[in-house]
Amino acid sequence: MDNKLWFKEAKFGMMVHFGLYSLLAGEWNGKRIDGIAEWIRRNAKIPMEEYHKLAKAFNPIFFDAEEWVLTAKSAGMKYVVVTAKHHEGFCLFKSEYDDFNSVDGTPFGRDIIKEIAEACKKHGMRLGLYYSQELDWNEYDGGGYYYNTKNGHVSNDWDFPDEENKDFDRCFRKKTLSQVRELLTNYGELLLIWFDTPNVITKEQSEELYKLVKELQPNCLINTRIGNGFGDYRSLDDNVVPDEYNDEMLTETPATLNKTWGFKYYDDAWKSADEVICIKRHLNSHGINYLLNVGPDHLGRIPAPTLDIFREVGKREGRD
Repeated sequence: MDNKLWFKEAKFGMMVHFGLYSLLAGEWNGKRIDGIAEWIRRNAKIPMEEYHKLAKAFNPIFFDAEEWVLTAKSAGMKYVVVTAKHHEGFCLFKSEYDDFNSVDGTPFGRDIIKEIAEACKKHGMRLGLYYSQELDWNEYDGGGYYYNTKNGHVSNDWDFPDEENKDFDRCFRKKTLSQVRELLTNYGELLLIWFDTPNVITKEQSEELYKLVKELQPNCLINTRIGNGFGDYRSLDDNVVPDEYNDEMLTETPATLNKTWGFKYYDDAWKSADEVICIKRHLNSHGINYLLNVGPDHLGRIPAPTLDIFREVGKREGRD
């Protein structure tokens, strides 16, 4: 089946935010850090030397790809989108670009994306991969170095303060294109690739990236967060639930189950199963998919409240 038609009929998916930030769980140097958990490297301005120590402690011994996939199925979800690389720059897959990844840079030593891809295939779940194509706090040229009206300077200006000499195109050519090629050639057929936060990426770069994905996997969908008007389906802003919506373009709302995306141990503002069902039905009635997030802890465990809510949603909404 064509992926666009499949996506339109899917209606409900699970997003997973997992990375080194999961170890910190919202705290740094004895303080709770404001903002969403996966932005802690930037919000706490953690020096590179200190942040890289987290990779040496990354050992999610209870990570079970099948359990993650079956958790999604328990709620009636049809696809899973996993953070292959978030803004922190750390990869959950083996990359030839550098060893800042779960295989080569950690005691865990496993390719998490590979295991999830295999579990999805086994259990009939479609797979999408999140990749931060521009913003990368592990790279001098990692994008975001112009002033962002919402968040200020979102590039790494604490390790790399010389913003005038940064050039994202260097990062784009060396890292972005290389790693996107790895994701699209090493993990089987993807439903979609989920790009994020275009700040300084140019129209020409977005187009080149779009064409690369289509060259490698013509049926793979691309969200509009690739930037500059490109994309096969629209990613609305986070947690947006429009009262009315008439756009004919395929559309999805990415949303949190509590207040953050990555794991933050003190965030207990969980949506109830009633709220999730209400939002899902409302979005679906307007032709919008609901991509609901989970944030596993540093051991790879999906929080118990998430499991309870998902099971209840699946029980009441029905599942295949």
